[in-house]
Amino acid sequence: MGDLIKLENFSKIGPFMKLFWQGTAVTVLLSLFTVAIGFILAIVLATMRLSEFRPFAFVGMTKEGKLTDNPTLRAIAKFNPLSFLATAYVEILRSTPVIVQIFIIYYGVFGVISLPKFTFLGFVKFERFFPGIVALGMNSGAYLCEIMRSGIQSIDRGQTEAARSLGLSSFQTLRFIILPQAIKNILPAIANEFVVIIKESAITYTIGVQDIMSAVNSVKSATFTIMEPLLVATAIYFCLCFPTSKLIAYIERRMSRGDRRHND
Repeated sequence: MGDLIKLENFSKIGPFMKLFWQGTAVTVLLSLFTVAIGFILAIVLATMRLSEFRPFAFVGMTKEGKLTDNPTLRAIAKFNPLSFLATAYVEILRSTPVIVQIFIIYYGVFGVISLPKFTFLGFVKFERFFPGIVALGMNSGAYLCEIMRSGIQSIDRGQTEAARSLGLSSFQTLRFIILPQAIKNILPAIANEFVVIIKESAITYTIGVQDIMSAVNSVKSATFTIMEPLLVATAIYFCLCFPTSKLIAYIERRMSRGDRRHND
């Protein structure tokens, strides 16, 4: 172990600390944009999965207005294309490695679609950063969709019926009645997803995103050391994730206390 980690090697990292700070900023930006994209995508996917859109329902009805006895026609009548597409998306994204998805987005999609090449904040390359947040956002959306769906289903259906009886449309009911309550219920889970993304974003260095792991790679190439920069990266990830996890736990406790007081 002494041969692997040497205190004098940490002094070699000093000139490269700027890369680690820049990588930290990029990691935080990646996580924030990923959660934002994933959250919006999750709402759309969850709504699609819970929809009652059945365009072929007429196939399952007889001329007398009764359900047909034909099992094939009844299956076609129950088919919901929106729910099918959303379910397929979620299952595929959750069942394949993130790195494969990132490569497909970067080399496949944005290999065909040319992005403008410019740098923002002085060190972030847009043409590499953007595919990274798209790929991570799509992956996060698949996981957040299930969280969002469970949150929506946790709301009493009587509230939906009451809202509809007051003349609210399905969209208005979802926007003003269901989603605000569902988001409050699943807020801790969404926040935990942010912590997960901070750690998972490390994979984006494989497509040239200048995150914390990219800084590790640069130090390794310049100083021929690996364990010391990895330990620095570990410390940075810990300083990002641990306080965030504790803050989430604190907020969750405060919310649960507020709910108990309200119920009392």
